Amino acid sequence: MIATDPSTLLSVQGLTQRFGGIIANNNISFDVKRHSITALIGPNGAGKTTVFNCITGFYPATSGNIFLFLDKNNKPIAISELLNRPFTGGAHQVARAGIARTFQNIRLFQDMTVLENLLIAQHLRLDKNLFRGMLAHQHFEKKEEEGIEYAMEWLKTLRMESHANRLAGELPYGYQRQLEIARAMCTHPKLICLDEPAAGLNPAETEQLSELIYLLRDQHCVTVLLIEHDMGLVMEISDHIIVLDHGVVIADGSPQDVQKNPQVIAAYLGTEATT
Repeated sequence: MIATDPSTLLSVQGLTQRFGGIIANNNISFDVKRHSITALIGPNGAGKTTVFNCITGFYPATSGNIFLFLDKNNKPIAISELLNRPFTGGAHQVARAGIARTFQNIRLFQDMTVLENLLIAQHLRLDKNLFRGMLAHQHFEKKEEEGIEYAMEWLKTLRMESHANRLAGELPYGYQRQLEIARAMCTHPKLICLDEPAAGLNPAETEQLSELIYLLRDQHCVTVLLIEHDMGLVMEISDHIIVLDHGVVIADGSPQDVQKNPQVIAAYLGTEATT
């Protein structure tokens, strides 16, 4: 059944993902509310990143449905339809529809400047192609200027404007993490999926990350879905938490409810759940 709650932005319904004889996700269902921070957590190997890969179009789901609700009439966009469009279907269509992501392993263009990384991310918005540039040079230049201006706004937000012309690979690790989020934001998403954004960060950098995630939600009206192992961060910032274990959902609720759930405690501590 397609979600009809107007507060729902993303609805995952009966998602199953198989790789040969291995079932990575088994009949997973959950909703993500608009302008919320939702965490997808679970032990290593629980199937979290596979869910992300299905939502963002990197894998076509074996079965089940994933719907994105963008317009005021709550008309659904099926991720499977975006992937299966003749000639044009693929993960880039999912990004164009309004879903952006970051990765557990940083995937910046290390040998390009910070500014260039943010400009490349805007190629969907810049309408940048050679033919149009030849026919409408002024239009081309205007879009280029807008792209640079928007990129610099993000660098100022992150207090990184002085690094604009520095190679991305030369940045300290914490800055690289923030730059990857800024690059995702340069696609103007409605939903941003952050895959372990706090991995490798020290406490001060983690605090900066939490401030940035709040800013995405509160000032840019972006819905945040994240995978994260830092439980302190998860419990601090999340409105809603879904817990996976061995490819199935074992808990779904508020941080207060989830941290008291016996199945969650058992999954993380290796103890038997009590009923």
